[in-house]
Amino acid sequence: MTIFEGKGVYGAIALGKISVFKRKEASVKRTHVDDIEAEKKRVETAKSKATEQLQEIYSKALKEVGEANAQIFEIHMMMLEDDDYNDSIMSIIETQSVNAEYAIAVTADNFAEMFASMDDAYMQARSADVKDISNRMISCLSGTEGMSDISQEKVIICADDLAPSETVLLDKEKVLAFVTAFGSSNSHTAILARNMNIPAVIGVGEEFLQTAKSGDFMAVDGYTGEIFVNPDEETRSRLEKRQTEDEEKKRLLQELKGKENITLDGKKINIYANIGGVDNIGAVLANDAGGIGLFRSEFLYLESSDFPTEEQQFLAYKKVLESMAGKKVIIRTLDIGADKQVDYFNLAKEENPALGYRAIRICLTRPEIFKTQLRALYRASTYGNLGIMFPMITSVSELEQILAICDEVKKELCADGVMISDKIELGIMIETPAAAIISDRLAPMVDFFSVGTNDLTQYTLACDRQNAAIESFVDTHHEAILRLIEMSAKNAHEHGAWIGICGELAADTSLTETFLRMGIDELSVSPTFVLKVRDAVRHCDLSK
Repeated sequence: MTIFEGKGVYGAIALGKISVFKRKEASVKRTHVDDIEAEKKRVETAKSKATEQLQEIYSKALKEVGEANAQIFEIHMMMLEDDDYNDSIMSIIETQSVNAEYAIAVTADNFAEMFASMDDAYMQARSADVKDISNRMISCLSGTEGMSDISQEKVIICADDLAPSETVLLDKEKVLAFVTAFGSSNSHTAILARNMNIPAVIGVGEEFLQTAKSGDFMAVDGYTGEIFVNPDEETRSRLEKRQTEDEEKKRLLQELKGKENITLDGKKINIYANIGGVDNIGAVLANDAGGIGLFRSEFLYLESSDFPTEEQQFLAYKKVLESMAGKKVIIRTLDIGADKQVDYFNLAKEENPALGYRAIRICLTRPEIFKTQLRALYRASTYGNLGIMFPMITSVSELEQILAICDEVKKELCADGVMISDKIELGIMIETPAAAIISDRLAPMVDFFSVGTNDLTQYTLACDRQNAAIESFVDTHHEAILRLIEMSAKNAHEHGAWIGICGELAADTSLTETFLRMGIDELSVSPTFVLKVRDAVRHCDLSK
């Protein structure tokens, strides 16, 4: 038995045979070409084919992991159209009279090196993306696109690393787990694995690749990050028992459908779901969520080539409200910027986008965009139970401006004879320390708070959540974060507002009782975590 240790990114046990993942890679050689224009046409043909492939991958990802996680493939399609990238390829062909494959490979190397050398973690991540799209184009040119076939039986995929597209294209029915030598738990691939419910361990180390052989038996502990190649009988028996226990827990969770979210001592709590688009409503209903605690409206912008019109937005909001049949739907206003960039917004490059021009700051300085969204939301309000939530609040003056614009929009709609619900709740996200600290000033102005623990953790600990190098410093249970949440809960209740949590910590069942004792009224999680959190709530006894 050989033991390796990495980072578990999805907690589950897997046992089975190894299948070492191999790509069909094209060998790129520099060759002289006489017909420059013909070579340029080859590039355009490859680009079109690559775009078609990415569209298919995006569609598959949309069904399997939701809109938020499928977004990476939209980014790849946009990168294929980048002027600088394409100009570089064409320039190399023209000036050096070389083949398209070579021009793309050189451009990929240059751009990847440029991105990797940047200080910003988001831009560094683009290095892997530019390599991915370039390899795709080269494969289209050489006819080697695709991946090596995996076994017809269920296997554990072992690889150096997996690109996001490779992860999505794996047949989930044949994959027991995957293990990679490299990678970060913040990578797109790790996020996709979690959302696809595939046990995964990453960053096991290069030596692992020399040991793992196709056909060997392996046990994967996604909880601890331990990998056992050809495990002994005791280890295999122990993990098989744990796997059986996990399956029984999943079966029991299904029996919680239709049950109340109520503690042993009688306290009720709302458990809602976070989604990135209308396509995710099925998962919300299938997992018996009580409502939608976070509808990320920015994905209407991310999937569009231009600003979505008022009518387009109205139809999307109307559909989600109608589909939820009176259950609460909280729609967050536009949260573009930082790690979510849209070309047609023409946002300037920033040294530190996480602290820059984003979310409500864009809305307040470009009110025409904000008012269009608010008009669509208010128009849709009569079709269901709507809550509107504003992100990245740091001051009372910001909230005063927001409420003034809301009043202006309502008056305009009423003047036009448009019906608006009189039961709309307005709330803000508590995702900056500033908002938490002045929550006593903000609470009287709104109906609810929703704590965005991902950004609250980032800003409180001064740790870029996209920077894998400082992952060990990101303590999501840090006392400072919990104190800020508790302070916000206290101030919300003192001023008649309710408070929920919609960040990743909402699904951390080791904190469920802590949150309930703080007075948290609602937890909003990915649809697949709803029943798990319900189970945790039903095991809490706050009377002790």
